[in-house]
Amino acid sequence: MNRKWLRALSQRLHRVRDRWYLRPVRTWIMDSRLWSLQRRSITLGFGVGLAVCFVPLPVHFLLAAAIAILARLNVPVTLATTLLVNPVTVVPMYYLAYRVGTTLLGVPRDEFSFQLSWDWLQHGLGPMWKPFLMGCAVSGLAAGLLGYTVLEFIWRRRVRQKYRRRRDLSSL
Repeated sequence: MNRKWLRALSQRLHRVRDRWYLRPVRTWIMDSRLWSLQRRSITLGFGVGLAVCFVPLPVHFLLAAAIAILARLNVPVTLATTLLVNPVTVVPMYYLAYRVGTTLLGVPRDEFSFQLSWDWLQHGLGPMWKPFLMGCAVSGLAAGLLGYTVLEFIWRRRVRQKYRRRRDLSSL
């Protein structure tokens, strides 16, 4: 994310902090760690956001915000990462989670035929929930850990490159 944009967002937040509707939660959301641009806060927030993407309920924003506030992670990064789940990506993500769940549980993959009826909801959907939820849990954990690790690696590599470049320029 662009650091200038995040700084501008942080400054706008401080202007809004005295609004009457934020009084009940001011002590929680005005914690400087929630808006800091430190590596740990951002990389962990990114990983949590990716993990929350695989929650099969439409509560991604609320859940990600709650986790970020409780764990003192960067809130904008965590919330922005949850936007990866959108109408275009939700079907492939959840299908991947279902396939992971069927593989882990050893359940045969059945043909999926949707029918808008009460009978299908009771009998057709039932066998699919266990592999789907297992796949969501495992995929969310794997995506969160992978996202955190990759972003941590990229961040550290860029910092090393900046220090080397600075060292090389100062030795001239």
